[in-house]
Formats: sequence, C-alpha cells, structure tokens
Amino acid sequence: MSAARVHLFDTTLRDGAQTTGVDFSLDDKRAVAALLDRLGVDYVEGGYPGANPLDTAFFEQKATKQAKFAAFGMTKRAGRSAANDPGIAALLEAKADAIVFVAKAWDYHVHVALEISLEENLAGIRESVEAAKAAGREVMLDCEHFFDGYKANPDYALACARTAYEAGARWVVLCDTNGGTLPDEVGAIVREVAKVVPGDNLGIHAHDDCGCAVANSLTAVEAGARQIQGTLNGLGERCGNANLVTLIGALKLKERYRGRFELGVDEDQLGELTHVSRALDEMLNRAPNRHAPFVGASAFATKAGIHASAVLKDPRTYEHVAPEATGNTRKVLISDQGGKSNLVAELERIGVTLGRDDPRLNRVLQEVKDKEAQGYAFEGADASFFLLVKRILGEVPDYFAVERFAVNVERRHNALGELVTFSEAIVKVKVGDEVLISAAEGDAGPVNALDIALRKDLGRYQSLIGGLRLVDYKVRIFQGGTDAVTRVLIESGDETGERWTTVGVSANIIDASFQALVDSITYKLVKAGATA
Repeated sequence: MSAARVHLFDTTLRDGAQTTGVDFSLDDKRAVAALLDRLGVDYVEGGYPGANPLDTAFFEQKATKQAKFAAFGMTKRAGRSAANDPGIAALLEAKADAIVFVAKAWDYHVHVALEISLEENLAGIRESVEAAKAAGREVMLDCEHFFDGYKANPDYALACARTAYEAGARWVVLCDTNGGTLPDEVGAIVREVAKVVPGDNLGIHAHDDCGCAVANSLTAVEAGARQIQGTLNGLGERCGNANLVTLIGALKLKERYRGRFELGVDEDQLGELTHVSRALDEMLNRAPNRHAPFVGASAFATKAGIHASAVLKDPRTYEHVAPEATGNTRKVLISDQGGKSNLVAELERIGVTLGRDDPRLNRVLQEVKDKEAQGYAFEGADASFFLLVKRILGEVPDYFAVERFAVNVERRHNALGELVTFSEAIVKVKVGDEVLISAAEGDAGPVNALDIALRKDLGRYQSLIGGLRLVDYKVRIFQGGTDAVTRVLIESGDETGERWTTVGVSANIIDASFQALVDSITYKLVKAGATA
C-alpha cells in the first residue's frame, strides 16, 4: 500500500501573529514565508487581507514560490450577497492561490455571536465557497469551534462541513478553537465526519490549551484527516497552536507514521528543521525553547553520568531518534551531577583530548563542581567552559588585566526636558606594559556602557575584536534572599557569524556581568589565535 499524502498548512503569519508579544513587520512576513517555502510546507497562510494595511500590502504579490499562498477571511455577512461583501472582495483581490474562509460550526455561537439563524449561517458558507470557487481559487473552510459544536449539536456541525464540501471546498478543516478537546474525542469525531466528508478533504486545526494540540493533530491524521494546520514553534494566541516543527519531526521520523504517510518535506529539508525553528525565534528576538522536541538545545542533551556513559556507548540508549536528522546535535553536559564520561565527551567536542587517567582530568572535574557550587552553570556557557579547561591546561595567554572599573547610573532630565536614566562606565586595563583607560556613556544601561568601555581600546588586540557584539543577555537568581547570588549569561557574536555564551556569577549583578564580558573577549582572542 502506498503512503497517504498529508498536507502541511502553516498559519504562523496569521494565527501565530496573535501570540502575545509577537508583531511581524512586512519584511518579517516575507522572510518567514521564504523560510516555510524552503522547508517544504504545502500552504502558507499569510494573513487577513483587508483587515489591516500590513496584511493588505503583503498580498499585493505572491510571497511563496513552491507553497500555495493562502488568504484568510470571513464568510459573507448575513443580509448581503457574496458579490457585494467587501471582505470577500478583498480576498478575491489578494494575490493568493487559496482562500480560507472561517465560519461558525457551533450553533451556540451562531445564535449568540452572529445573532443569525442556523440556515443563514449555512447559506453564508455555501455562497462564499461558491464565489471563491467561481473565481478560480482553491477554497477551504475553517469550521470554528467544530468539536464543541459537534458535542453540542452533531447534526448542525456536520451540516456546516457538508455544505462547504458540496459547494466545492477542497478542504474542510475541523478546528478545536478552544483547545479543550482530548485525543480520544478528536479521533472519534473525525471518524464520524469522514463518513460525510472524505478524509482526503479533511483537515485539523488544533490549539494547545490542554497541551494536546500535537497529539490531537496526529490522532486526526490516524482517523482519516489529510491536512494538518499548525505554526512554527507552536505560536498562537493563549497557549498556542499545534507545533508544526514537532509534527514534522514525528511524522518524518517515528516508525508509526513515516511508512504510512508522506509529506512535502524531504530528508534534506528535514535537516533544516532546527535552523528554521531558531531562525524564527531570532527574528522575533525570543530565546529559543531549549526543551523543544527535536530542535531544542537540550533535546539531545544528557546530564547524569550514568546516562552519559550509556549514550557514549550507543546513542540509542537514551535517544529516540538521531539528532542529526533534524539538524540538531548531541550534547553531553558538564555539571556537578556528571562524571568522567560526561567530561571526556565534552572535552572531545571542544577539541581537547585527555585520557581517563590524565591527572588534569580530575582537576577539571573538581573545578567544574566547585564552580557550580558557587552558582556557575556551564551547560549553557560553552565558551566559559572552554576557557576554564584551557586555563587549567595553561593554554590561555594573559592578554590583558583589568585593574579597575566603575559604573555610574544617574536619572536626570535631558536637553528636551525628558526624564531619562543615563549610565557611564570607566575601565582601566593593562595590556603588557601599557595602561589604557576607556570611558563610555549612554542610555542603554550600565552593562551596555561597561561593554562599550571595555571594548573601546585593548591596544594591540583591538583589531581582533572589532566585529565582536553582544547578542543576548540573561540574568538568573541562583540563591534567594537579600544576599542573592546572581548568574549572568551573555551571548556574543562576531563578523563570521559564530556565537558563543559566557557566564559570570556574583552577589553583584554588575560584577557578574563584567566577568561574562571579560570571558567573551578572551574567548574571541583565543579563537583568533592571539598571543600575549
């Protein structure tokens, strides 16, 4: 039996844009559409033309080359024809391959939200689908609140689905809009709907309010649905939508699905899954979810010593799929819970080879455990771990010494009479026999001022750090109370595109930040091959 084709429909740019704190610019939308196009999804839903100027502008030209470009909108309003409805006119004017209508499938919503009769709602579905079909567009209907509607009035929910299909809709999508339906309910209901609308014309649109969006989507596919709607990284209002990244990983790599179902994503595109996931987070200035299935930085990370030892013997002992399949990497973490197996593996990863009997191995392990007892965490700070090891091995030159630094934060009125917070920093360093004093000021905060002052003049090393920049800054409280120990993680980057993370720990947040900044510069100089 040949594999059944499952179509992937991405709604990151429409439903995902409803995520709290997420705002796509026009350039962002174009960039995300290009990412999705290269990934191999079948449909990219771009937004709601006519609802706002940004989406209207986005649909002035097709944003994809391979994927079908879809526009979203409401079915016609009650009391007017489809030909005289401005919303439908905007959809037909959009440069889109497919039109997605949303309609109520729960009789309660029809009466309360729309305040129209059940028959008027069905007429709106039928006439809207027919109008878009007559205009030569592929048509879909999102049956909003379908599962709640089915449980309340199955005959009417089925009538909505049947009406759309008989009017010519290519896809009838069953939406778990409230995200409250459980997998067994989804399976049973989809099987019943498939008796009215063929499975090859059924889709699933699941929200994650019960944490079941991925499970519900997979259950719907097993029950006969052949389109899955979701978003990159599970973006979406409230708790988000079904995570399309996780779904792709499961459908392509799990034995239960990969032999039965075929996607438009090939093996090479699957290998870009981690990159696509993290590229979206970078665009949105969000920290990637380290624990995301298949693509998270911790998805294939092992911390406990006994687990690490087994992974080094055979990765299958603790990995359900190969990390390389999705473009991710295996990582054995260095921590106070780890033993020599973790340490040897991590040293090999950073290019350091030490035998298990090398006495320096015990020194490194003890230093790691001592540091972690103080609040340091090297799991997410590879560069600081690299420097720790290299210092024990005597392979980090004394490039510069910081003799003192000072930071002042002042709140004052600027020249326009506005009340602003202003920071200034002074750093005194010694490079060889040369003493250098640098100052910086600005309104971006004390750490930014320190960063600028420290990198302003490092004498003969200045040319090597010209492309260095601070990418991300994170603060964690290691111990509570008035004497809290603060852990600062700083992610840095350079002109080559390389990124690295360093850590600093202190009861003083500025001191912890400065430690991480110094490590960042030192790491850059070591990797550049600088000598003292």
